[in-house]
Amino acid sequence: MPDSTIYTGATLATLQANGTPYGMIPHGAVVISDGLIEWVGAAANLPATYANLPTQDVQGRLITPGLIDAHSHVVFGGNRAEEFEMRLNGAGYAEIARAGGGIVSSVKATRDASVDALVADALPRIDAMIAEGVCTLEIKSGYGLEQETELRMLRAARQIAALRPLRIKTSYLGAHAVPAEYAGRADDYIDAVCIPTLHAAYGDGLVDAVDGFCEGIAFQPAQIARVFDAAQKLGLPVKLHAEQLSNLGGAKLAASYGAISADHLEYLNADGVAAMAAAGTVAVILPGAFYTLRETQAPPIDLLRAHQVPMALATDCNPGSSPLTSMLLTMNMGCTLFRMTPEEALAGATRHAAQALGLTDTGIVAPGMRADLAIWDVHHPAELSYRIGFNPLHKRIFGGLS
Repeated sequence: MPDSTIYTGATLATLQANGTPYGMIPHGAVVISDGLIEWVGAAANLPATYANLPTQDVQGRLITPGLIDAHSHVVFGGNRAEEFEMRLNGAGYAEIARAGGGIVSSVKATRDASVDALVADALPRIDAMIAEGVCTLEIKSGYGLEQETELRMLRAARQIAALRPLRIKTSYLGAHAVPAEYAGRADDYIDAVCIPTLHAAYGDGLVDAVDGFCEGIAFQPAQIARVFDAAQKLGLPVKLHAEQLSNLGGAKLAASYGAISADHLEYLNADGVAAMAAAGTVAVILPGAFYTLRETQAPPIDLLRAHQVPMALATDCNPGSSPLTSMLLTMNMGCTLFRMTPEEALAGATRHAAQALGLTDTGIVAPGMRADLAIWDVHHPAELSYRIGFNPLHKRIFGGLS
């Protein structure tokens, strides 16, 4: 049996719906073969056919699925530390954007950066994520707002996957903001830049999904709908930044297109939640932006629970509103700021995050899944959300390799 290993002596948090919290299996074992999980269960039940395989005793440590960051803007030029200072002096997100800051302020630095420079700047952030057990990362474009730079961002994301043991999923976010040269002409930007660039990115094999920002400081629902129509014609899944600062009905719009996720959602209402539930759209909760922007309206976690909408958690790593690279801190914030449970937080960083990316081969510890796992120096999975600023990762397994 080539390239096979048994990890034994483990507490398993499989995140499977097996009737126990976290899908827990005490005194468990996992058999990995050729990059896939072949068997999972109590070590006492390990089939005799595996008796002669190499074995690693993890000595009571916790094994979970590898973490998944389902929403990031980790590829960008420059930084926005000055805006951080402005916010602390009283300026709000919308005020900064109207003054020429916000998303648009990252555009020049990104436009000036080569693919190699974008990759070099992103790698330290990527390495911090990997060091905390992240195995899958979504990366968005959206700081170019013109064709050449949007494509460079997506090429940088693809290059990162070749440089690090990390699964990358790309999202085209041309509808992120209206660039200065199209001020007051958002519809013209959608027609002349956003949709043609989507076609170019698709033609070059650079895009896995299509995103947008539906907000008063960005794009209206009708404009997002035109982008989504173009995505659907190409057979690409869609997702949406929705209801972050106000309620424009973005989540309901996204659900009408069968979106794999709607993200942020602080101002989401009951109609939007019901639409997401009916469509199977995952709610991606982003506490880093809520924290950084010092917002006061939390997403409707109880309403999402009541409608059984899956909730993912993600860093939203970006230079302005969430300069966060830690999924562990994200999980803690989800619990502390939004009253999610530790089990919801871990599911949000694994099983539900996989759903938010349209992935069916990762996010749980089960036979047939990719062998993307994290081994932690903890005894109970609640410790992953409980600690602040502490990384208990013992070993990360990516595609069966550690």
